[in-house]
Amino acid sequence: METNTISRRNFLRVSGLAGTALCLGFYFPANAKNEQLVSATAEASGFDFNAWIRIDTDGKVTLTDHRAEMGQGSFQSVPQIIAEELEVNLSAINVVFAQGNPTKFGSQITGGSSTIRGSYKRLLKLSATAREMLVTAAANEWKVPVSECYAEAGHVIHKPTGKKLNYGELVSAASQLTPPATVKLKETSQYKLIRKPLQRLDTPMKTNGEAVFGLDKKLPGMLYASVERSPRLRGKIKSFDDTAARKVPGVKQVFKIQMMVFNTTRDGVVVIADSTWAAMQGRKALKVEWDDTGFEHVNTTDIYKAHEDLLKTKEGLSAKKQGEPDAVLAKADKKIDVIYQTPYQAHAAMEPLNCIAHYQQDKIEIWGPIQAPDWVQGDISDKFKMPKEKVIVNMTFLGGGFGRKAFLDYTYEAVAISKQIGGPVQVVWTREDDVKQGPYRAGISYRGQGAIENGEISALKFKMAGQNIDHWSNPARDKANNSTTEGFLKPYYDSIKNISFADVPYEMPLPNMWWRSVYASTNGFAYESFLNEMAVLAGQDQLDLRRKYLKDERCQRLIDRMEEVSGWKARKKGDGFGVAITECFETTVGQIVKVSRHTNGKVKIDKVWAVMDCGWYVNPDIIKAQVEGSVVMALGAATIHEITFKNGLVEQSNFYDYLMPRMSDVPPVEVHIMENTADAGGVGEPGLPPFAPALTDAIFDLTGKRIRKLPFNMNEV
Repeated sequence: METNTISRRNFLRVSGLAGTALCLGFYFPANAKNEQLVSATAEASGFDFNAWIRIDTDGKVTLTDHRAEMGQGSFQSVPQIIAEELEVNLSAINVVFAQGNPTKFGSQITGGSSTIRGSYKRLLKLSATAREMLVTAAANEWKVPVSECYAEAGHVIHKPTGKKLNYGELVSAASQLTPPATVKLKETSQYKLIRKPLQRLDTPMKTNGEAVFGLDKKLPGMLYASVERSPRLRGKIKSFDDTAARKVPGVKQVFKIQMMVFNTTRDGVVVIADSTWAAMQGRKALKVEWDDTGFEHVNTTDIYKAHEDLLKTKEGLSAKKQGEPDAVLAKADKKIDVIYQTPYQAHAAMEPLNCIAHYQQDKIEIWGPIQAPDWVQGDISDKFKMPKEKVIVNMTFLGGGFGRKAFLDYTYEAVAISKQIGGPVQVVWTREDDVKQGPYRAGISYRGQGAIENGEISALKFKMAGQNIDHWSNPARDKANNSTTEGFLKPYYDSIKNISFADVPYEMPLPNMWWRSVYASTNGFAYESFLNEMAVLAGQDQLDLRRKYLKDERCQRLIDRMEEVSGWKARKKGDGFGVAITECFETTVGQIVKVSRHTNGKVKIDKVWAVMDCGWYVNPDIIKAQVEGSVVMALGAATIHEITFKNGLVEQSNFYDYLMPRMSDVPPVEVHIMENTADAGGVGEPGLPPFAPALTDAIFDLTGKRIRKLPFNMNEV
């Protein structure tokens, strides 16, 4: 949620609902009159009221979760925040997903590790406000001072007499009260639930079959669709023969469709059937001839050759500059000039894309694993000329997303198909569809130049060349990639006088998209690997170099912890230790990787130590799980899988050729969380960027071999 436009008085709202419940929430935009509103007044004034927290007369607490749950833990963390200040048992909270509606819920995009850091302060205040209103209602009932009453486990208790009332008995009276102007929040030392490793509420649901994912949802009369899409983004259908497809039992219809992909379209042939299996079998029986003329058919080798040429010949668009790094580099005797390269990557979530849509003349309704329901609502409203309030977007659980399920192509396609057949339809993508169609994390190349004078870094110069996500939505090409410096820690700017970052624009008609930690996943490898090379050039310890230039207190404490937990100071030269520290979504993560030679002569990863400073946090177990998952994903991207192109076609299709790390590949990961009360940072993504540079640094320490291109084969080091 946006934090700069809504004051406390503008976001706290209380709804009487005829005395049957106590409901508190926010609404967007803020009430310009800056006054408290009950639901009836809000409705009469034209404001779209919502209830984030609802307490019924039976004491049941319902939380409306405005963000998706795709494994990152918001289904647990948000209730844990609410329960803490509301003083209810966590097991008493029922969580339901909100429908897409930015007017009610503000931003609903689950991305940028933003769910907790964007809403925790408001949720704490909202919960504390509800608690204080209930305590006041009880004090009024007993005709005693509020100071003699306190809340605990869903009850208000009178300290002198021990009398208590259930929240459900108080909601009618509480709903008539005006929310207090200020509420006192707990100190971190008083927390009973927050910062505790409590078991997740969604784990039982996901193990007993109760949780509803997109593929679980069914509608009366629903049909199923499988789509044969052009294997090249801009390919068009020349002709297709559906004779054999229509003979497959269960197949109902076959027709052509066009799917929007950013600013272009992708052609496809849709097979409609009475089951997913029949639709897929009908699709296999299709004979489609594609027209792939009139546009470039790209090859991976050509992409990276073009990157290198651009980095060597173009200065690019300046993203940030201080001092005169070019002048310093021109006269320096001790300097390095190297290129790093990172590959294209698929999202490869365990749950392939799927979506249910029902297009009707007066409304459109959608169900599925959706990361950005508010974006989907706006996109469908615009493209199908349907009023926003008539586009209903329902979220289910997601079996992974990593940014892919915030894209708008698969929801648009489902609505277009539903409109064509005149009824509800579920469109199911295969694993092959998911891997071959994209969008992908863009492959990026970097040029790093640096100088050392008198043992000090006197200049750093970085240029990046690769596809820019911004260019798909913004045709302007006169500004540098907004994420050029992502991952590079801000304190470096205070201690290194001459620094520059530039983006060398590179255009390629391949769909690219956010991928876990976005550009920090590629930037981090280049920038931190380069700093490790600069440490060697300066004859300094890699972690000592960072301590010298990361002078702020939080970074110093982070480095202290990294040294302590890993035994960094006790290591010997050639022991196979590597280090990296990156910043991502307001969270700093340092990682140390230890490698060694296996008895068979191959390099193996012995251990990863990860230290995360995410400021204020909720559940340490969720943080550890997210860091562990980030390390596994980073390991795959660094050493195992990549998307490659040959003659314009993606060469990978499934897990047999887009390999994933196996359990035997994954080293022990020890996670440590810094304790402080700074504002919350992200958790779901920041654990990924430092792994690759720390790993390659460890391999250099062990073998003397410097790795600058990902992915590399651990068995060939």
